[in-house]
Amino acid sequence: MSWSRNGESRGYHHGNLREALMKAALDLIAEKGTAGATFAEAARRAGVSPAAPYRHFRDRDELIAAVAAEGFEQFTKVLQAGWNDGKPAPAEAFERMGRAYLDFARLHSAEYVAMFESGLPIEAHPALDQAGQRAFGVLRDAAEVLVATMPAAGRPPALMVALHTWALAHGVASLFGRADGSRRKLPMTPDDLLEAAFLVYLRGLGAPTN
Repeated sequence: MSWSRNGESRGYHHGNLREALMKAALDLIAEKGTAGATFAEAARRAGVSPAAPYRHFRDRDELIAAVAAEGFEQFTKVLQAGWNDGKPAPAEAFERMGRAYLDFARLHSAEYVAMFESGLPIEAHPALDQAGQRAFGVLRDAAEVLVATMPAAGRPPALMVALHTWALAHGVASLFGRADGSRRKLPMTPDDLLEAAFLVYLRGLGAPTN
């Protein structure tokens, strides 16, 4: 398919348009945040007409949701690799998974912003919701294994541990581990801060920490 503007003819390979638009949206998010990732600008950067994106996306929100869902799919793999089935010990693997969380936020900052800061209503984007649930499922499954190592008396619900872990890792990543200029200064590395937080938290629950 081709189109022309001011006498200039352009074309694109239909099979790659969806990916090109998502890449353009990611670049815009990296430069301007989610508010700057407009449908029209993504189309311009992908080298297509303003109408062409409608072949793949209903509107700008659907484009951002697709970018965020893809980010969650990558995130899931990163968390799974960090957890590594709880080897060699659940507490050690749990800490390693936390570092993987921080690494993802730092190395894939545009995806991270799309995933957590786009403000999209989850119920309106089922694929995004499902991708996010799969990522959280890694934390939940890891928490189940970790909780099983804690003393039976007073053993906390795994869901609670997973949610606390998510809040800790996300808070450290969002405040101190960002790759952009909004990162807060810290007298230690984000990894060290998260490690200390996990240590205090897990010891409080009676989990083995070594």
